[in-house]
Amino acid sequence: MQTQTVKEKIAQVVLSQPEDATYDEIMRELAFERMIDHGLGDVRSGRVISNDDMARCIKLWQK
Repeated sequence: MQTQTVKEKIAQVVLSQPEDATYDEIMRELAFERMIDHGLGDVRSGRVISNDDMARCIKLWQK
């Protein structure tokens, strides 16, 4: 499988939007795609925590 360049990913996201998509909608989709890429990079690098650990963090934040 060939890795897409950033330019190719952006073009793919933009072209997948409906013809009447607004600038803001396209930018939101691009931002979403970037967040997904960052999250997958975190997973590949082992920068993850368990659901139980996250639940404990959330409880601490709510205090």
